[in-house]
Amino acid sequence: MRRNASPLSLVLLGAGVFLLVLAPLLVWYVQPHAKRTPIDTDTTTVFTGTGSYFDTGKVETVDDETITITRQVRGDVADSEKSGNAVWDVSTSVDHDATLPASDPRDALQWTLERWVTDRTTNEPVHCCEETPTFDGEAYLKFPFDVEKRAYRWWDSTLGGVVRLSFEGEKEIQGYAGYLFKGEVEPTRTGVRQVPGVLVDRKKTPQVLAEEWYSNSGIELVVDKRTGRIINAAIGPKKTLRAPGSKKDAVVLLESKRVEFTEATQKKQVELASADSDRLAMLGETAPMGAAGIGLVLTVVGAVLVVRGRREAPEASNTHMMTSTHT
Repeated sequence: MRRNASPLSLVLLGAGVFLLVLAPLLVWYVQPHAKRTPIDTDTTTVFTGTGSYFDTGKVETVDDETITITRQVRGDVADSEKSGNAVWDVSTSVDHDATLPASDPRDALQWTLERWVTDRTTNEPVHCCEETPTFDGEAYLKFPFDVEKRAYRWWDSTLGGVVRLSFEGEKEIQGYAGYLFKGEVEPTRTGVRQVPGVLVDRKKTPQVLAEEWYSNSGIELVVDKRTGRIINAAIGPKKTLRAPGSKKDAVVLLESKRVEFTEATQKKQVELASADSDRLAMLGETAPMGAAGIGLVLTVVGAVLVVRGRREAPEASNTHMMTSTHT
């Protein structure tokens, strides 16, 4: 009589081997594919704060007003799939109470429409797909995956250039910890604008090309460590006009010491970051470690049962032969 390994031992051995093979696949193949910038994003972030703005009706700067910045980010799925990159259309409007709610963003104090294209894995800029403006840096609307404790080059659209943000430790937003980065922008000329000369103390000149200047007293970003999602942002922008060649601001167009994500925006960003981070952690750590541990146990148990079954088979056969001979 011949005895083979039991079905249970073969099932355990097969399951164990499968899990041992699955563990590295999750780390080396599945997780890297999951760690890519989404192309179907559709999010709105809102900043609020108190500041000053130039009232065109009164032809003067008014102070202590509520400033609201609304940013809508929508992924162009068709162009993203065609190019293999993340193509995002970004609408940003700056409003005061009188222009909210805005049925037309062109009624806002300031409105810009941009198209950002980035590599889905590295977050590096990709110059294609009707990108506008041409930008640089390594951090924009988000940071790269697996954020490091170092300085990053962050693109400031108003400046039209990159700003060095230094790592400043950790900070909790709505009970969720992220990495804190800070930076600032010294007064910088960003362009020119034709205005009445009287506006910039050139009363004898009907129209002048006034210089536009921009500064930012404090950029503060809190970033999710694993996904690079910005869970809170605060800025201190100032935009002014100067007479040509002047070193002194003549008109304040917009100024706020601090505009920051609203509480609702913070909570939404934390919710999204937490969910994405947990998913990546499961694919890159929890699931592989669990699969490897369980797979090892099942493989050992299955192998022991298979070996034991094979050892017992000859003994059973010899016993049967001895009994037959004695009979």
